[in-house]
Amino acid sequence: MVNWRRLLRMSNRSFLAFIFFFSMSTTCLYFIYVAPGIANTYFFMVQAQGIMLRDNVRTIGQMIRLYTNKNSTVNGTDYPDGSNSSEYLVQPTTYLPENFTYAQNLPCPERLPSMKGLLDVNMTEIPMEEIELKFSKFFDIEFGGHWKPKDCRPRWKVAILIPFRNRHEHLPILFQHLIPMLQRQRLQFAFYVIEQSGSQPFNRAMLFNVGFLEAMKDLNWDCLIFHDVDHIPENDRNYYGCGQMPRHFAAKLDKYMYILPYSEFFGGVSGLTVEQFRKINGFPNAFWGWGGEDDDLWNRVHYAGLNVTRPEGEIGKYKSIPHHHRGEVQFLGRYKLLRYSKERQHLDGLNNLHYSPHISLSNLYKNITVDLYPELAPIRDY
Repeated sequence: MVNWRRLLRMSNRSFLAFIFFFSMSTTCLYFIYVAPGIANTYFFMVQAQGIMLRDNVRTIGQMIRLYTNKNSTVNGTDYPDGSNSSEYLVQPTTYLPENFTYAQNLPCPERLPSMKGLLDVNMTEIPMEEIELKFSKFFDIEFGGHWKPKDCRPRWKVAILIPFRNRHEHLPILFQHLIPMLQRQRLQFAFYVIEQSGSQPFNRAMLFNVGFLEAMKDLNWDCLIFHDVDHIPENDRNYYGCGQMPRHFAAKLDKYMYILPYSEFFGGVSGLTVEQFRKINGFPNAFWGWGGEDDDLWNRVHYAGLNVTRPEGEIGKYKSIPHHHRGEVQFLGRYKLLRYSKERQHLDGLNNLHYSPHISLSNLYKNITVDLYPELAPIRDY
């Protein structure tokens, strides 16, 4: 009888230990595979806190040096140690005065008086029907999402590509902020929403390639903006023109405490000219799931001898609609692909993509729906 009781106690302990370790491993797998956005966001937030602490210590140290050496500078500047002040102070930029007038036959200026700076960002959900009625009626948007200024000649023709799946509440919020901003910047633009159907993991990069090929059938665009649907600009002086590309527009995200997570970060909102995008063979098609495709794009830009620019100061701030990459899985094979970015660049991209789109037009955009799967972008061994 004693042996049975002892055996029963041991079985209960083993069962509880099994439940504990199973729960822990399941939780870990959830954060690693199913919900990478949560884990990565927290990681970047901790990293941002460290960067902020480092910068605060550096700034305090500099202020102490300035105070103790204010009457004994050695190089004729306000920085006794000869350091450059641009790291701490944003240089002023000049915008045209309110009474500036421009002609219909001249290119639209890049620093218009209508570009005021800080925007009032409103994340409240709004029906798409209400947004369509507002902008098609009062903002002169052509059916299909095209617009160009009439009081001057547009300096740039810009295609805005938006990868999409199951974010119907986010799209009208983006349009509500982005359309007035682009109109104040006097850019000729159109929106392309590239929607993935089917059951495969989300392939943001391949959607951008599809969007590029379809957009170029409409117009000879100068450049492309690769724009996540949940990124809302906070400053209308973040100019979406083509003159400083390749460009990373979303340099400061609120969810990362407005600090760049790492120097090669190229996500959220970025842009290239048509010539540059063709030169690098577009995005890679092999990234199925969340993560990695932006890092590969950075590598492709780097290997092509191009340098990425970013907005200065507060101009590159964005608010991100919280969603934690819901319904998306992390692509665990991205690290291997990133190691072979250079070898894959001319094999995987625009040149090996095949697809069959379903096209439809709405008041504010062209919708391009595609069912994606790996066989659409075959690649030989490298």
